[in-house]
Amino acid sequence: MTDDEGQIRKLVDSWIAASKARDLPALMDMMTDDIVFMTPGRPPFGKAEFAADSERMTGMAVDASAEVQEIEIFGSRAFIRNHIRAELTSPGERAKRMSGYAMSILRKGADGRWRIARDANLVLPEHG
Repeated sequence: MTDDEGQIRKLVDSWIAASKARDLPALMDMMTDDIVFMTPGRPPFGKAEFAADSERMTGMAVDASAEVQEIEIFGSRAFIRNHIRAELTSPGERAKRMSGYAMSILRKGADGRWRIARDANLVLPEHG
């Protein structure tokens, strides 16, 4: 495993840990300022809308995991493909289980850190 691949795997682990901890500042630091998220059923959105969505989820418990399926590195750019499982629980409600694949494009900054620049997330509610 190369140093860059190790850093990217650590980024995935850090994203999951920050999501579970509901640590919005940590999540924001793991994305570029020009990030674009693409999810089913809505137009692409950026960092400000991600933050607003996260604030609306205050009080929700998140338990998630990500299994890296593929990493390709091209200089200061890379892509990763993950399989994600998540369980979201709002106070007083049943847990909502979700799973699916996501593909992210990463950019390595001048500070040497990898950050998410584009994210296509196909995680949807599980049925059954």
